[in-house]
Amino acid sequence: MRHEVKASAEIANVSVVIPCYRCADTIVRAVKSVAAQTLKPYEVILVEDCSGDNTLEALYQLQSQYEKEWIKVIALKENSGPGTARNIGWDASEQDYIAFLDADDSWHPQKVEIQYGWMVKNQGVILTGHDFILNANKNNYLEGLNVDFKKVNKWRLLFSNKFFTSSVMLKNNVTVRFPAGRKYCEDYYLWAEIAFANLKCYRVNLPLVILHKPAYGVSGLSANLWAMEKGELDVYRALYSKKLISGFQYLFFSFFSLIKYLKRVVS
Repeated sequence: MRHEVKASAEIANVSVVIPCYRCADTIVRAVKSVAAQTLKPYEVILVEDCSGDNTLEALYQLQSQYEKEWIKVIALKENSGPGTARNIGWDASEQDYIAFLDADDSWHPQKVEIQYGWMVKNQGVILTGHDFILNANKNNYLEGLNVDFKKVNKWRLLFSNKFFTSSVMLKNNVTVRFPAGRKYCEDYYLWAEIAFANLKCYRVNLPLVILHKPAYGVSGLSANLWAMEKGELDVYRALYSKKLISGFQYLFFSFFSLIKYLKRVVS
């Protein structure tokens, strides 16, 4: 059955980049949530990260169900991790904005309308993100909530990663990218680089992305909590090595991160 992307008077200059690794069971739901947007993104770029199963075939099948060229499929020849996959999708786009979505998450129908609409009106802002909600079955959960974008400075970001990857939209002309080869906290590393370049980052208080599994400890990369913790510590180490934070700040944030990790482990 062929699906038509929801009609809109406008097209958002947004490329949606989705890294795909063994996601044949979830990618249909993710793409469907993009197609259901009240403001249609220009394109969806699916980057198949050499899954070694039937994922690539599933992506081509999905591509055929939507209008011509709305979905682009890029097949990698070797498994490179989500950061590299996102970079390749990002580099393949010529749109003004990039939005990231993980294959096992989905979006609220108004996500692009709210986030892109605000960024277009606030051209000095480079990156925005938002809250998430777990296993939402209906789309009316935003009723009664006010839209409130607040600035996230670099120090606030160091206390905790305020930008869940599937929530992030940023300007395409950002010159930095996800660090190649990293499989843990590669997103946090990029957000920190952007923030420490004194580029404006904001977060809206609305849960515009839906998680279909808990953020930590169930499956996928997030299941390896210690590896994620080491990834976070590497972010602080990298900032210190670039002299963006002092030795005292490096030790303080590393200790604070380890305390958070221990709380997750025992909870």
